[in-house]
Amino acid sequence: MSMESLVQSQFPSWRFDGVGETLARMRSDEPRFFGLAVVLVVLLVPTLLAMVIDDRLFNGINIWEKPIKFEIALLVYLFTLALMARWLPGAVRKSRMYRYFSIVVCAAVVLEMVWIAGAAANGTGSHYNQSSPVMAVLYPVMGFLAVTLTSACLVYAVAIQRNRASDLYPAFRLSLVLGLGTTFFLTVVVAGTLSAMPGHWIGGPSTDAHGMALMGWARQGGDLRVAHFFATHGLHFIPVAGYLAAVRMEPAAARRTVWLAAIAWCGLVAFTFFQALAGRPFLAGLVG
Repeated sequence: MSMESLVQSQFPSWRFDGVGETLARMRSDEPRFFGLAVVLVVLLVPTLLAMVIDDRLFNGINIWEKPIKFEIALLVYLFTLALMARWLPGAVRKSRMYRYFSIVVCAAVVLEMVWIAGAAANGTGSHYNQSSPVMAVLYPVMGFLAVTLTSACLVYAVAIQRNRASDLYPAFRLSLVLGLGTTFFLTVVVAGTLSAMPGHWIGGPSTDAHGMALMGWARQGGDLRVAHFFATHGLHFIPVAGYLAAVRMEPAAARRTVWLAAIAWCGLVAFTFFQALAGRPFLAGLVG
């Protein structure tokens, strides 16, 4: 029997029996996160339509590009949490405190999207907007809500670590805890720095026009959004690395690999963070 077959037979919660079954399990384990993620998927349609018919620009790009990026980012985040909810202790998922907490997280997501989409509809920016007393007050409030929704990563990390009844393979459990935990702390540091700056551009023109393909990152000067992107995706990279290590390596080697993956990912975030602060573009010289 292969190492992967052995792991799958001993740890049945690893099994994903198909797209339909997996989605049904996600909806059952975390209906609030899953449901809101579905709503964001649906909202992508009118937002994409708005971008097609509304040619207004802000900072050199279509005014609706930012809401679309946030809708995609938040639906991926919520789907990921709904997937990982299977590894929370059953008592936690069924508790009143957790239910209230998940409702607060969903409310934070909704308010963030209302703020970002509302600013786009009004032809102005959401972040760094001090153009009116209302926007000046809303910006720090939205920052607090962003920390609130990100705190779900920390809650999940602690709960999964404490779930001794779980059948998770030790190396994979470690990767989940490290991925979720580092995502929270790295995101708070990078996003906190971003919020304290006058913009995400450093040492280059204050425009998103002619940014890197797909991501839109600045090609002239530093862009703190690069580090923010990598910081928020530790909850994907590290668990994937942990899963692959767990099914292909012996336990001790798998745990070492998980730690190395987590350290490497933190190093990548730190590198792109200080690179941006130094005013240097990501992949300088490689992306024209």
